[in-house]
Amino acid sequence: MASTLGVAVVGFGWMGRVHTQAYARIAHHYPRLGLRPELIRVAEEVPGRAEEAAAQFGFASTTRDWREVAADPRVRAVSITAPNFLHREIGVAMARAGKHIWIEKPVGLTAEDAGAVADAVAEAGVQGTVGFNYRNAPAVEAARELIASGEIGTVTHVRVRLFSDYAAHPEGALTWRYERARGGSGVLGDLASHGVDLARFLLGDIASLTADTAVFVPERARPTGATAGHSRATGGELGPVENEDYVNCLLRFASGARGVLEACRVSVGEQNNYGFEVHGTRGAVFWDFRRMNELGVSRGTTYQDQPVSTVYVGPGAGEYGAFQPGAANGMGYDDLKVVEAYRFLRSIDEGTPYGTTLTDAVRSAAALEAMTRSAETGTWVDLA
Repeated sequence: MASTLGVAVVGFGWMGRVHTQAYARIAHHYPRLGLRPELIRVAEEVPGRAEEAAAQFGFASTTRDWREVAADPRVRAVSITAPNFLHREIGVAMARAGKHIWIEKPVGLTAEDAGAVADAVAEAGVQGTVGFNYRNAPAVEAARELIASGEIGTVTHVRVRLFSDYAAHPEGALTWRYERARGGSGVLGDLASHGVDLARFLLGDIASLTADTAVFVPERARPTGATAGHSRATGGELGPVENEDYVNCLLRFASGARGVLEACRVSVGEQNNYGFEVHGTRGAVFWDFRRMNELGVSRGTTYQDQPVSTVYVGPGAGEYGAFQPGAANGMGYDDLKVVEAYRFLRSIDEGTPYGTTLTDAVRSAAALEAMTRSAETGTWVDLA
C-alpha cells in the first residue's frame, strides 16, 4: 500500500502547471511506486492564479506567500517553479524546513546560488531533483548506453544545438527573463544549461571551453500586467535586453573529445530544434527532440559511406515501458516531466538520489559562468 506524500508547488506559471500535471499522472504510469503525491498547497503571488490552480487541480489550500509553504507541516516535498532570481532563497528555505525539493534549472542566477541550494539540501538530508528533463528521454538514455558500450568507437566530437523562436518576435514583452538581476544569463541559463547537462550526461565532464555571445533584439516593451510564458507587449515603455540571445561555445572534454554547443532564443523558423550529434571512430548517433523517440545510428566497419539507420526506441529504453507498450509509439514533453517526478518521489521513498541532482545543477552553472567569462575575455576557460 502506497504512502501519501504532501506536496506543494511554488510559482504557478506554465512550468508550475507542468509539475502539477506530472504529479497527477504518477499513479497512472508508476502504480507500484511506494509514494502517492497529495496536492496540499499552491503558492503564487499573482492575484487569483493560485485559486484557479486549486479549482482545476484540487490543491487543498492556496497562498500568495511561499513562506507559508515552508512553515506548513503537511508539506513534505515542494516543486520550485518560480522565476530564477527566487530559486536560491526559496530552495534554501525549503531545504532548511525539511522539505524535499524538485527545482527548475538553472537553480538561481549563479553557480554560487546553485551551490547554496545544494549545500542546504545536503545539510538537511533531504532529496533534491533538478529540471533537466531532456536527459529523461528514453532515446537519450539509449544513446548514452550505446556510447558507453563502445559501439561507435572512441568518441571524437559532439555537436549540441538548442534553437528556439520563443523570443524572436520584436513585440515579446520585457519580462524578468531579459533582466540580468532577475533572469540571470539569458539564453545561457534557459537553453544552454540543458545543452551542458546533455553534453555531460553523454560524454562526461567538460575540461575547458571558449564562447561567444550576442544580443540580437536589444530593446523590448515593458509589460503592463502579469505575464505567463512568453507574452507579447505593445505600446509600453521600451527597455534594454540585458542578457544574451545567443551563445556559441567550443568544448574540450576530460576524455579528450571535442564539442560545439550552440543555443539561440531568437531563431526565426526554429521551434524547439534541440538535439545532438555524437561522432566516434567507428560510428555516430543522432537525436532530434522533435522526433523524440528516434535515434539515427551509424555503426559497423565500413567507415566511409557507412549508412545511418533509424532506430525507434521501445520498452527496453529508459522509462519508455511506463508509457507505451511497443516501439514507435510516441512520447512527448510532458511525459519527460512525469519521469522526472517519478525519480524525485523514488529518491524520497528509497532515500537515495535518482535522476538529476543539485550537483548536476552546480556543474552546469559553473560551465555557464565560464562561457560568460570567455565571451568577455576572448580566452579559453578551464573548469574545475
